[in-house]
Amino acid sequence: MKTFVKYEALGNDYLVLEAKGDAAELGEEFIRKVCDRHFGVGSDGILFGPLESHVADFRLKIFNPDGSEAEKSGNGLRIFSRHLLETKRVIVGKTFTVGYGMMGKQLPSTWEKGDY
Repeated sequence: MKTFVKYEALGNDYLVLEAKGDAAELGEEFIRKVCDRHFGVGSDGILFGPLESHVADFRLKIFNPDGSEAEKSGNGLRIFSRHLLETKRVIVGKTFTVGYGMMGKQLPSTWEKGDY
């Protein structure tokens, strides 16, 4: 059984699945079923991470509701950053980077007091 947390940001909702194993274990069928708004939990996609990275503090895989991997999602990155804060992996006032997408892009981010 997989555990997840559901977040919403500016009208988009994503499921955050903690990375315990390989993203391939999720499979397209699982992602489609879970993201289905009528028969599953319903979401705009799945955020799988944090994953190990050699170039950023954290790495993330973003999946569309059809099971394909997304290149990026601004609200997805916002949600994932919030998850990192709530799970005490980052602290307020300290900048961190998240690597994402198939090209390994990075986004620097900082949570300031009052942002959450």
